Amino acid sequence: MQEPILFSWSGGKDSAMALYEFACGGAFRIASLLTTVSEAYDRISMHGVRRVLLERQAAALGLPLHVIPLAQCCSNEEYESKMAAALAHFRKDGIRSVAFGDIFLADLRAYRECNLERVGMSALFPIWQRDTRELAVAFLELGFLAIVVCVDSKKLDASFAGRLFDTAFLSELPATVDPCGENGEFHTFVFDGPLFHQPVPITAGEVVTRDGFVFCDLMPA
Repeated sequence: MQEPILFSWSGGKDSAMALYEFACGGAFRIASLLTTVSEAYDRISMHGVRRVLLERQAAALGLPLHVIPLAQCCSNEEYESKMAAALAHFRKDGIRSVAFGDIFLADLRAYRECNLERVGMSALFPIWQRDTRELAVAFLELGFLAIVVCVDSKKLDASFAGRLFDTAFLSELPATVDPCGENGEFHTFVFDGPLFHQPVPITAGEVVTRDGFVFCDLMPA
């Protein structure tokens, strides 16, 4: 019998690759995707993707979605409190694990494990310590499609925002930028691939800069 788990879902390529690992393994069943959304903007936290696209993405994957709303200037205390409440909701239904698409940030992993331990749950990291260049290439070879929705302008030129995440994108990345953006250099939105029942139709809108980050505003096509 497959173990039901939660999946911390950002909507990006690392999440998609981690989800793909579970789909291939067969030991786990995704009971729900779990995503934090900014209440002020109604968008995925950090990535800036509209909630309607997140919902359509989950529907295209055929998976339930649980959204955790966060205040615009969310403190760690608020984040941890709301996350703990959401986890407790699922834990009473027998779910004991949460999966993440983290790759090599050890301090972030320790933070997640500590928070989950407090509520009697454990963490799963299916793509942990995978080579990020190989992971990015595998993502493309599997047929996933993604667009770059957020760029940290301190680490990567603003012109990369709104581009497809493809071989050309990877070849043009500066050597200082991780191929998967694991250090926060950029974030993506996956709109098609082997896990999708159908693509998520999108169109690229305005590119805006806010607090040093450059966002490409995706809209439903």
